Amino acid sequence: MVVDHCQHEEHACCIERVPIFNSLTKEERQEVAAITTAKTYEKGDLVYMAGEQAGKLYVLHTGRVKISRINVSGKEQVIRVVGPGEFMGELSLFSSLPMTDNGEALERCTMCLIEGAKLKELMKKYPSIAFKIMEELSQRLEKAEHLIETLNLNTVEQRLARSLLRMTMGRREVILEMTKGDFASQLGMSQETLSRKLSAFQEQGLIVLKGQRGIEIVDREGLAAISAGE
Repeated sequence: MVVDHCQHEEHACCIERVPIFNSLTKEERQEVAAITTAKTYEKGDLVYMAGEQAGKLYVLHTGRVKISRINVSGKEQVIRVVGPGEFMGELSLFSSLPMTDNGEALERCTMCLIEGAKLKELMKKYPSIAFKIMEELSQRLEKAEHLIETLNLNTVEQRLARSLLRMTMGRREVILEMTKGDFASQLGMSQETLSRKLSAFQEQGLIVLKGQRGIEIVDREGLAAISAGE
């Protein structure tokens, strides 16, 4: 991990990418930049761990970070993958409890770390920041509830079909942005089950597997039917 106390202009560039700050003026964003430290993490580095008292807001500038939790039996559950312009660690700003998940760099990442206590002072000064954070938390809660519903009410085939359709977003081919193990965890299944279901989809003429992470959608209507439980 490399720590870089950058110029405020560089911090402002990082901060401008985050929706919670886009309603601020340039001068107001510079106030946020003044309480920000830049850090670089290499692939595999832990940004933070469950149990730590973080008290910071992590704003991702470049790269991707995997957010996950480990249960008592040691099994990892991938919650989400954070990309440029997104943030993490926000729950530690509003609670004295330690972090409950782990943040791991999937590739070389640069991010801005904003001190929580100082950020809360700015939130009092600029309520729009607080409202934006609340809006983001509401969206994440909705996604978490949707994930719980999906895991409880849908078969593994339905989960996989929906995920493939969502990732392609109308495109014919998709490249997985994470390992198959992480992808399987996010869908609530083992990697072995994922491999079997992908092979089965290919045998049914729904997809074509290309290399380790490439997937070509051949029959979108067929996947949509599986997704709908038909």
